[in-house]
Amino acid sequence: MNKLLCCALVFLDISIKWTTQEAFPPKYLHYDPETSRQLMCDKCPPGTYLKQHCTARRKTVCAPCADNYYTDAWHTSDECLYCNTACKELQHVKQECSRTHNRVCECEEGRYLEVEFCLKHRSCPPGFGVVQAGTPERNTVCGRCPDGFFSNETSSKAPCRKHTNCSAFGLLLTQRGNATHDSVCSRSSESTHKCGIDVTLCEEAFFRFAVPTKFTPNWLSVLVDNLPGTKVNTESVERIKRRHSSQEQTFQLLKLWKHQNKDQDMVKKIIQDIDLCEKSVHRHLAHTNLTLEQLRSLMDSLPGKKVTAEDIETTREACQAGQQILKLLSLWRLRNGDQDTLKGLVHALKHLKTHRFPKTVAQSLKKTIRFLHSLTMYRLYQKLFLEMIGNQVQSVKISCL
Repeated sequence: MNKLLCCALVFLDISIKWTTQEAFPPKYLHYDPETSRQLMCDKCPPGTYLKQHCTARRKTVCAPCADNYYTDAWHTSDECLYCNTACKELQHVKQECSRTHNRVCECEEGRYLEVEFCLKHRSCPPGFGVVQAGTPERNTVCGRCPDGFFSNETSSKAPCRKHTNCSAFGLLLTQRGNATHDSVCSRSSESTHKCGIDVTLCEEAFFRFAVPTKFTPNWLSVLVDNLPGTKVNTESVERIKRRHSSQEQTFQLLKLWKHQNKDQDMVKKIIQDIDLCEKSVHRHLAHTNLTLEQLRSLMDSLPGKKVTAEDIETTREACQAGQQILKLLSLWRLRNGDQDTLKGLVHALKHLKTHRFPKTVAQSLKKTIRFLHSLTMYRLYQKLFLEMIGNQVQSVKISCL
């Protein structure tokens, strides 16, 4: 009994292996009339047909398919298949006929196959955008624009677009956008001067000087306690600690402190010196009149998250030529949190590969970076910072700054 069971298990094991691990080339059973035996013959490969079965003395004989005929798998057929004669109306050849493949047709651009006909892709009406683009096999899928997005066109390709953020460009919101229309913005006197820049290069350079390379214990708390004027509240300080890296926390704190103390004499002095610095930066960038494509190239060369094409277009429309780069750098910094704009700009200039980017503009940006890193500016930042935080923090070793 045990012997019979053992034999049965061995036979079952062989059967499983035979079905799951077929030999290569694949085989088929053939009755040989000469020997009256069943033989395991090789199948014919793609691109051929079976000319003669194998025998005890000879392997299977396969022959190539003729022109306009094919086989696309290992098989035992004694004839090849005929390729499709031609593509139907509104179709084009995606893959031409060969000995191993049938001719493959697909619908022309903008159409998809439905039963036997190539139909036009669905066009999404205003208020709806493309959720899934149409393909030669599938129709377009439309979806209603969610809050904050719009579509003002009938299109089979365009998704819903985000409403323009007027305040991000220093513009006034005069009409709120809906599902079919973008927000309407208008200029203000402030936007004409500053183009809605959140943090200028000079302001960022000044505040970054105040970031110690080696932190003293509770550095942020020491800074909060010693800054003059209205104190930044504990809740805001904790939020800064949660959201930003240690290197970034001082920058964010000083930025918030400056905003809360605009009327302080010390802050007015800081703003005055930053404005003088900005005038020098604007002189360097006064003639940087870039095309839309060149602005996109510059923004694409920056590391991290990219400024959107829509923001680049809006910036070019809303800002003067000499302010466009500064505005886009400001937008890039807002998107990238803890990134240092000057370091990002250095990276961009090193990796900008397009040959159409003007060398004069690249030189102007390099001069701006050198100016903001110059010894004169460093001494100005040191003087202002030490005056700003008072005598108690002056006792901290300069080597920690």
